[in-house]
Amino acid sequence: MARALWKGAISFGLIHIPVELFPAEQRDELDLTLLDRRDFAPVGYRRVNKRTEKEVPREQIVKGYEYEEDQYVVLTEDELKSANVKATQTVDLIAFVPAADIGPVYFEQPYYLAPTRGGTKVYALLRETLRRADKVGIGQVVIRTRQHLAALMPVGDVLLLNTLRYRHELRDSGQLPLPDADLKAAGVAEREVKMALSLVESMSEAWRPEQYHDTYRDDVLALIDRKVRSKQTHAIAAPAQTDDDTAPAADNVVDLMALLKQSIAGRDAPRPAKPAPRRKSPQARAGAERQQRKRA
Repeated sequence: MARALWKGAISFGLIHIPVELFPAEQRDELDLTLLDRRDFAPVGYRRVNKRTEKEVPREQIVKGYEYEEDQYVVLTEDELKSANVKATQTVDLIAFVPAADIGPVYFEQPYYLAPTRGGTKVYALLRETLRRADKVGIGQVVIRTRQHLAALMPVGDVLLLNTLRYRHELRDSGQLPLPDADLKAAGVAEREVKMALSLVESMSEAWRPEQYHDTYRDDVLALIDRKVRSKQTHAIAAPAQTDDDTAPAADNVVDLMALLKQSIAGRDAPRPAKPAPRRKSPQARAGAERQQRKRA
């Protein structure tokens, strides 16, 4: 399990639950190293003083706020915390709302909350109360140097804290060139809606997140494997040529009914067996293991 980001408490009314905050997300991105294309030596991220152009030791780096051009107020970690100790150590719940009332556009980043010593019983009580009430707790919490709006909800045995976007952080979708809400004005026939509903019904299934994975990452690793095997590790491919003529014209008339019927027919056909996963080369496996160690 990852290291706790902070230790604090959930607070609402007179209830105080000591907890620890853990990241719930584990990113599985490919860790690509910057290289100098002239000799393929790694190009590192250097901490350089912009005035002297000399590298700065990590222990000499402090945080500062620029209040005027080139004028800074230095702030230590203790000072940032002391500005509002309660805010930096408390998930302060201020309301309970139906989960369905929060639109998906508001959800930002998930975190796990685990009880610390003395908080187990009240943690379990809050978890069960939220589950039976079918509500989520809305509160605010400071993570690093920013205060977030957050939703607290039970997910299985854990209390999940999902940071939310503030309303002012969302752009107005009214500026987008969206189709008319009226189906007739948008050129959509009722028979097309019914056919689309049939397609959705034929593709409906239970939510099983374990069946989905990052196939693009697999394809990139397979490409790396091929380049290693063919000893083309330093070969730089020419930019791909794009053919604008292949793009459909904006005013093309699409026969939706024909496409929907073909889609449904394709769903009814037996699915081909999935190919067996390709074995990675020792070099590709070693690279994947290095990335895993970096994430740990």
